[in-house]
Amino acid sequence: MSNILLVGGGGREHAIAEALCRDDSVRLFAVMNCKNPGIIALSQSDDWVVHNENDINWVTNWADEKNIDFAVVGFEEPLGEGLCDELENRGIPALGPKKEAARLETSKVFTRVLLDEYDIPGNAEYQLFSDPNELSKFLKSTSKQYALKPVGLTAGKGVKIMGEQLKTTEEAIQYGHEVIQQEIGQYAQILLEERLTGEEFTLQCFVDGKTLVPMPLVQDFKRASEGDKGPNTGGMGSYSQANGLLPFVTEDDRDEALSILEKIIAILSSKKGIKYQGVLYGQFMIGGNGIKLVEINARFGDPEAMNVLSLLETSLVDICKAIINGTLDKLNVRFSNKASVCTYVAPPGYETGNPKSDSKLVVDEPRIKEIGAELYYAKVELKHGAVLTTSSRSLAVVGIADTTRQAHAVAEDALHCIKGEFHARHDIGKKYFSSEETYKDIIDDHNHIDNQCMGVG
Repeated sequence: MSNILLVGGGGREHAIAEALCRDDSVRLFAVMNCKNPGIIALSQSDDWVVHNENDINWVTNWADEKNIDFAVVGFEEPLGEGLCDELENRGIPALGPKKEAARLETSKVFTRVLLDEYDIPGNAEYQLFSDPNELSKFLKSTSKQYALKPVGLTAGKGVKIMGEQLKTTEEAIQYGHEVIQQEIGQYAQILLEERLTGEEFTLQCFVDGKTLVPMPLVQDFKRASEGDKGPNTGGMGSYSQANGLLPFVTEDDRDEALSILEKIIAILSSKKGIKYQGVLYGQFMIGGNGIKLVEINARFGDPEAMNVLSLLETSLVDICKAIINGTLDKLNVRFSNKASVCTYVAPPGYETGNPKSDSKLVVDEPRIKEIGAELYYAKVELKHGAVLTTSSRSLAVVGIADTTRQAHAVAEDALHCIKGEFHARHDIGKKYFSSEETYKDIIDDHNHIDNQCMGVG
């Protein structure tokens, strides 16, 4: 029996828990800041607790008390706080990078400078400002448009684009000043990156420090409303294809993106003395300027985790052990040759920035399973046996089938098994249903989509 600690209580973490518990040898423990019904159902009554996941000392003490064999850290904030470092200090291995390695996500500047310093392909033009006056001068002197990004973590909602959310140079200057003044310490800066156009895609990999094992490609839909309109969110849905690629990404394109990630991990190890172990998430833009790296995350994406983990055939426990032991090259990691469409259910008003909490959701879980979909709970409240919305995304359904069109239909059927007031997009992956579309058609038709404004899942 393996005692495994899961840190986090969102939809991504429920997907991780579900994948871990496919192995009968697992006893699941969980620390989460909300009562996730799915994770609770997979744990024994004394094996889960509601607590701040960023309380590093408390989490490590609790892990010690529970005789945890290894931990899986689901999201970025505990990684940035050094939870994996502290767990290892207690003799508890963790699936997740240590604090220094997690800087690939927690400091956007760290990654840009790394690519620059070692001439790694895929970098975007960027500028860094800590002086509001210098920022103002620069923006007034240039005709280019940029994505303005806080340097630290923003949960995917801090990025603003000139010409999009920032309509004028004056608005861009004002936002830049606000970010510099609000940030603290090393993050009292703002990063300006060239505005890239094309199509975004996500490549997630298992990493043991030297070997990278790629997962199926996924495309995430960040905008709150259909047609890619409305404010940015943590992600309203995502899809993958049965062949592991995407309609606008060839096998050569995928290999080029993988090569960029491999170079980053190799440079970290050989030049910086930093060993990266865990899940690596690369968000890329493909367009007229080739493949560009938009950003790196140091964990699974949300919702992208739900796509790939729903398709994972190899034991996630075995993968975790191989990552921890540095033997990933000896493991055959398999995913089913199916397409997937993940659709998030959010509280009513989420699409306008005014989410309604305490809206009751009635979920027919058996029926969702019956139609061939997966269900993953996210940030909800359990009160008197009822599932209530919070201000965040509530739950997700994942349709799985031979084609993206069929998987979308399964996901839509699953949405009909949820009663109550909620917001969801019904167009996830829909624009790619036609198999006659070519790479050029898609890029030409959709080159207005800006990956920088997509943010982090």
